[in-house]
Amino acid sequence: MITVRLFAAAADVVGTKQLELHADTVADVVTQLSDARTSADVISRCSFLVDGARATEQTALQPGATVDVLPPFAGG
Repeated sequence: MITVRLFAAAADVVGTKQLELHADTVADVVTQLSDARTSADVISRCSFLVDGARATEQTALQPGATVDVLPPFAGG
């Protein structure tokens, strides 16, 4: 089990700021979060951190990991 924390637009389209999932890779997280067209559009543009380090969809997840889902932010 891993913890997924969603921020800004990602939390809005998924409908929660945090959830627990079973996932082996970041790609598994993306698939599970992209169950609707709207969320798929937003999630596909997000960046991911695993335990604070930048991750790609191929990044493996260990039990207990925390995945942060960060949509693009505007401004400076």
